[in-house]
Formats: sequence, structure tokens, C-alpha cells
Amino acid sequence: MNDISFSDIAIVACGTLSLELNHMKKEGFLDAGIILFTTPGLHEDPRELERQLVEKISQAKQKFHKVIVVYGGKFCYVNADQPTRTMKKIIEEQGPGVTRVQATHCMDMLAGEDERERIAQEIAGGEKVWWMTPGWIKYRQYVFKGWDKGLANENFPRHTGGAIVLDGIGYVETYMGEHPEEFLDYSDWMQIPIQSYAVKLDRFKSLLQEQAKALSAG
Repeated sequence: MNDISFSDIAIVACGTLSLELNHMKKEGFLDAGIILFTTPGLHEDPRELERQLVEKISQAKQKFHKVIVVYGGKFCYVNADQPTRTMKKIIEEQGPGVTRVQATHCMDMLAGEDERERIAQEIAGGEKVWWMTPGWIKYRQYVFKGWDKGLANENFPRHTGGAIVLDGIGYVETYMGEHPEEFLDYSDWMQIPIQSYAVKLDRFKSLLQEQAKALSAG
């Protein structure tokens, strides 16, 4: 599926997805001119997310005329102070040559809604699931920055199907083997079991290729 070159394209992505993007780079699929990352977990701080995103796009545009932003649309940027300000609007303001992968959040980049429903049915009996990616494990301190036990109690136990990590790089198994205590502590803090589910990176690759084609055509 690697019939498209990204060599004249810059990637600006949420650091939460650095594991997958660096994996794709290492395997030779993602030959991007440059890959720049914002701090993981900035969905908790929309103002800082916007600042870093605009800064990284500007940095990328100094060397490349084409930029693909790897951020979700609907859930990654929610500005309570300016509800009409959306990720779509921010990207449009960056001018021509800047586009974004068409996904709602990082989990959606790894498995679409239909696939997530199938996975939830398969291993959680259709119960409500808290979805994560490997970056939510590695960058826990950023993703849940400012969360105390009370906030955790409000959010996680409602997900009776537990937490499922959509793992396309075999990260969770290695992490559990090397840091079993930390993994158990994470699960205890969430008060729900955490398990991984192996997925392929095909959907993520297709989303990137889709935007690369759009930039080439434009």
C-alpha cells in the first residue's frame, strides 16, 4: 500500500501518536520530509493545543509547502470559551497546502467506529468501553494531567466494558512485561481493567495517503 511518497510533505502531529508515526517511519512507509510533534494530551488544554499546533505548522511551512496535520477533529479540540472555534477552522486559517487527516480522534485513526463497535462486542460484550491508544499508556502523565482520584471516579467506572488499548505496534505487551506494577497501578487508578487489542495500521496509513493525494492534486 506504500505507493505514495511523503518526501515533500511535513507531518505535524499530536505527540500521543508519536509511537505509531515513528513506527511507520522506521518500517519505511512514512518517508515524510519532517515530523513535528506537539506535547501529548493537549486535548485537556485547548488554548495550549492551538498555540503549539499553529507554531508547529508555521515551523513546518518554512521548509515544506505541504503539511498534513494528524489531529482528530470532533474531540481533540473543544473550546468551551469559544464553542464556534473548531479544529476545522484552525486548519483553514493556516492557508493553502495544510490539510488534516479525516478522523474524530486518535482512536478513530486506528479503528473506525464500526470496527470499534465490533471489538467492543467481541471482548466487552457490547458494554461501554473507554478507548485508548499506546500513547495513552506511555504518556499517562500528560494525557491525564490535572486529573485527581475524584475525577477518575467520575469518568472511568461508568465504562463497564473496561479500557481497551488499540495497539498496532505491540507496545502494551512489552510494557506489561517490563513495567507490570505501573500497568496494574494504572488499572487500579481507573478502577476498570485495561486490555490491549491488536489492530493493523492500515486505516491510519490510508488516512495519511488520502491527504497526501489531496495535497498533490491541489
